Amino acid sequence: MKPDDLPARVTPRVIPIQPVIEPARRIQPRATQGRITRWRWAMVLLTQAFFLGVPWLQVDGRQALLFHLERQRFDVFGLVLWPQDLIYLTGVLVASALLLFLATALAGRVWCGFSCPQTVYTEIFLWIEHRFEGDRSARLRLDAAPWTADKILRRGGRHLAWIGFSLWTGFTFVGYFTPMRELAASVPAGTTGPWEIFWVLFYGLATLGNAGWLREKICLHMCPYARFQGSLMDPRTQVVSYDLPRGEPRQPAKAGKARAPGAGDCIDCTMCVQVCPVGIDIRDGMQYECIGCGVCIDACDRVMERLQRPTGLIRFAARDGAVAGGLAGLRGWLARPRVAVYAGLLALTLAAMAWGLAARAPLGFDILRDRGVMARPVEDGAVENVYRLRLRNNTGRPLGGELAVRTDDGLVLGAEPARIVPLPAAGTADMALSVRLPAEAALERAGRTLPVELIVTLPTGERVSERSTFIVPR
Repeated sequence: MKPDDLPARVTPRVIPIQPVIEPARRIQPRATQGRITRWRWAMVLLTQAFFLGVPWLQVDGRQALLFHLERQRFDVFGLVLWPQDLIYLTGVLVASALLLFLATALAGRVWCGFSCPQTVYTEIFLWIEHRFEGDRSARLRLDAAPWTADKILRRGGRHLAWIGFSLWTGFTFVGYFTPMRELAASVPAGTTGPWEIFWVLFYGLATLGNAGWLREKICLHMCPYARFQGSLMDPRTQVVSYDLPRGEPRQPAKAGKARAPGAGDCIDCTMCVQVCPVGIDIRDGMQYECIGCGVCIDACDRVMERLQRPTGLIRFAARDGAVAGGLAGLRGWLARPRVAVYAGLLALTLAAMAWGLAARAPLGFDILRDRGVMARPVEDGAVENVYRLRLRNNTGRPLGGELAVRTDDGLVLGAEPARIVPLPAAGTADMALSVRLPAEAALERAGRTLPVELIVTLPTGERVSERSTFIVPR
């Protein structure tokens, strides 16, 4: 039945259908200048200098930062860590989370706007795009223009530069898990392994896709931090804010037209929207999409300066409009229970890690029992247990020592004195060791499991010990 055939008393009802996800629109943010923009670029340079430069540094003849999975060893600026030291990785993760919580409680999503890899690489890719295709207006015109030789050259050059930088980041990423200098030497020699090639391409493709194409979509739809950031803030958190009472009502600034009485300072130029990397209007209030980058502050301040009006129409401020300025404002910004809890937990975590590293022994070892021979009789009726020691040198210099056994049951080493062959710097070694119980003591303790403690005395006199058990058969 058609709508025209319905009775007059029946009114057709049209149900509007809205798409769950709106069609994606490519955001072309305008470049801006100012104090906050300079801070953001300083963070870009600092983070990239660290990421791209650290794998080339050497400490004690070893790569400064290397997660050598094949050797199960982590070199961290002179520290030698092993899988047994996983607690320190846990501490780093906990401290990083607490630092993120503290930064959010103080200044909202400042991590996202200044230091997040997604933001940093997006900023670099936008800079490359600006070099090839021009500013925002030129890029918009190029988007709408038909394909010509000039457009192909500009787009092709931009994509080649993107791909080159992405491969560089992928190569550097792999250099944190494979010695960088060996990796660099293998490229011209054509001896790079298949797994290294795979991860260079994988990480490079991820960088290209995330920073070149997805960009703000990562922040808006894929990053979980945007969804729970509100639970980490309170009314005193300094976030990017629009001064609504001062800015409204808006009046566009036109040449020869006087400013109306009661008009606000906002001239509705939309510069704050044009520079926003996620495409929001900060004048609509606080929004979860805002990454706290503050570029809208620089854009608005430049407009206010041209109009000879006070800056700060858009600024970092609390929800009640308070700005962390002056001693009283700074005290009110910092002296909050949430900030105190996060800062206290962070300090405790860092102190615990520092104490653990300071008290860490130069040499570590694990005691593994010989599964083939748990206990066996030897000459004169004595009983012998065989162990395997897995030794780890936690220092950057060769290290040896002497072994001894401590027990109340008369246990002795099968070979005395037992010396540990000096381990190479940051090296490991396995060593077989036998412990014996004399015949008379073995008869008295038949069928029992005895505690035993193995002690390594280092050349400095420091002692390292581990406990195990000695099995006496019936």
